[in-house]
Amino acid sequence: MEKIKLLIADDNKEIRDYFENILSHEPDMEVIGTVSSGHEAVSFVESNAPDIILMDIQMETRTAGIDAATQILAKHSDTKIVILTILEDDDLLFSAYCAGVMDYIIKTDSVSQVLNSIRNVYKNQLILRPKYAEKIIDELSHVKEQQKSLLYFMNILTRLSNSEFEILKSLYLGMTYKQISEIRYVSTVTIKSQIHSILKKFEMRSIKEVIKELKVIGFEQIIDQCR
Repeated sequence: MEKIKLLIADDNKEIRDYFENILSHEPDMEVIGTVSSGHEAVSFVESNAPDIILMDIQMETRTAGIDAATQILAKHSDTKIVILTILEDDDLLFSAYCAGVMDYIIKTDSVSQVLNSIRNVYKNQLILRPKYAEKIIDELSHVKEQQKSLLYFMNILTRLSNSEFEILKSLYLGMTYKQISEIRYVSTVTIKSQIHSILKKFEMRSIKEVIKELKVIGFEQIIDQCR
């Protein structure tokens, strides 16, 4: 029988011993190592090949397990990670899922729950817990909307004349009409005329609206690239 090779990473020796004792008695499982920090987990995987890591979140730092998971999965995508935690901290567990972990075990879960989680993860038979699935979907939707906004505004920015772009940049950086007119050696009437053209292209009523949207897409980065 092919055994599931396991690594246990937890800074509490009693917890490591507890899980090692449980898992070592299962005919389809083999504990090939135990470590006490995220750093040690990363090093262990470099020279060994566990199928699954039971990874405590909070070890040498509050997010050591998540940080270690990110490093490990970047180089060893076949390795599967199950988080060990004391409490269901929604933010930490959400971050863990985003890092690529496949499930989590509460340290007080029953033995059958622990074994089921490990076997399901090993077989890729995992159903993401509903509240985290919903949160991940919401987050991905938000990212998608941001990408759509970025493409939309980048398209408009490419349609601005050089003069309009420079005026918009100056306004974004907090300059007044008078300051811009002095720097560009044109009248404030000319500046207002070009601002009217900018608003027409953005299909917005005020320059404040435009700047607000540009802040969302990180216009300052575009400005830096144009310098």
